[in-house]
Amino acid sequence: MITLDRLVNVLGNYGVRLRWSSVPRTTELRSVVMRETGDRPVVGDVLLAIGADSVSEAAQWAVAARAVVVLMRGGEEPITFDGTEVGAVMVADEAVSWSELAAVVYGLVLEGRETESGRGPTDLFALADSLAEAIGDAVVIHDESLRVLAYSKLQRHTDAARIETILGRQTPEHLRELFEARGVFAHLASSDDPLFVAGDAEHGVTGRMVIAVRSARELIGSVWVACEEPLNDAARTALADGAHTVALHLLRSRASADLERQVESELVIRLLEGAADAATLASRLGVPQSPLRVIALQASIGADRDAALLMAFERATAGFGWSRPGRSALAGNTVYTLLPGEEAADARRWISGVRAALPEDVTVLAGISGTAKVVDVPAARHEADECLALHEMTPSAAPPAYDESWDEILLQRLRTAARKGRYPERGPVADLRRHDRANATEYVATLRAWLEAQGDPIEAGERLSVHENTVRYRLRKMSEITKLPLDDARKRLAMMIELAAIDAD
Repeated sequence: MITLDRLVNVLGNYGVRLRWSSVPRTTELRSVVMRETGDRPVVGDVLLAIGADSVSEAAQWAVAARAVVVLMRGGEEPITFDGTEVGAVMVADEAVSWSELAAVVYGLVLEGRETESGRGPTDLFALADSLAEAIGDAVVIHDESLRVLAYSKLQRHTDAARIETILGRQTPEHLRELFEARGVFAHLASSDDPLFVAGDAEHGVTGRMVIAVRSARELIGSVWVACEEPLNDAARTALADGAHTVALHLLRSRASADLERQVESELVIRLLEGAADAATLASRLGVPQSPLRVIALQASIGADRDAALLMAFERATAGFGWSRPGRSALAGNTVYTLLPGEEAADARRWISGVRAALPEDVTVLAGISGTAKVVDVPAARHEADECLALHEMTPSAAPPAYDESWDEILLQRLRTAARKGRYPERGPVADLRRHDRANATEYVATLRAWLEAQGDPIEAGERLSVHENTVRYRLRKMSEITKLPLDDARKRLAMMIELAAIDAD
């Protein structure tokens, strides 16, 4: 099951637009049909109007099938329905094939139930095995970023480069540079023909045959075959046919992944907002009832946040639910992840994994909450947000965790409150600060050191790198400038708070 709104949003990425609608975007769609020839009736929520010559004809077919949505290609003429009752008309770009559209629509509508129950898309590894068997050589399937999606069991002509690529789950940088220099990426961007790349002993490559995997005009992946010489005609034909099949699988996988991300995000956001049925939501997400941490993560490339943030969210949600420990949602300009486990080090390793998968020019900032139960996730979210704000102040440091940095968080709260309010203009700290500015003295630093040393002039002197008698002398001079209530515990506490709130160092 999927809503019309979701169908419109996803198909919009494939050159499909909503031309007309008389039903709410929340309308649920549960089935997909295509018009049959002859008198055989079909009934379904989404009708693929293959072969319709006009919008009117497609609408008539939709009425006969009792379809809520009709999807057709072309359809630029004005829409005028004479009494027909069709809910929505969607029109696809002529460049998008019906096989691609059908794969995406079926994947969205029919695999929605599979996604919610934890099932994944069609197995690309089985496809890689079938393709390798047809060609006779080892196969690796990559996405558009050269990350490994699947590889065959067949190991014929396998080499060190293939092993390194599979173990690293992506093409290593030195191989990227080699293929870039050989013009491989330029070929993939512009041609659908297979290309042979000669071997290179220095890089551990025996040879490759590579072909683009494309959806309409968009490059969505590639298929690489390990071979010492160019493939023969039969194998090249099998590779070209295989690339088309891989495209259909990737489209279905993308649609399923998009739907899973939507379902997951909605559930995580409800937990973050404090839904009453937290235990039920956690169960649906597959989050154990054991302690967890909330991670708040932001990513940017210079001043641009959107592209990097989407890449970070895609990485955080890469793979189907059972294959990754955390559950994530994108809320505003932050990716929130619920990560089971009690150790902050595990959360930092997870953040490092996300960072390593992003381009080098992406800046990642993150904050980690203290350990929390599922019912305490809203409070943990606030802790993660505060740690994220702390990391923004010291981005070169490791992401802070609340239970390790609670003191810095408290001081940051005080500083924030002080900036929003009116700084004290009277009192000992304010008087000493004015005297320091006018006379180049160090009385505020001396007061801070004495308070932090709990009144011990020897330790205060060590903090200031001066003799203890110098500390005593300064205190006497300070008491001449302002009323210095060092014997009053409440006033000592107030002065420490003022110093911590106003002075960031």
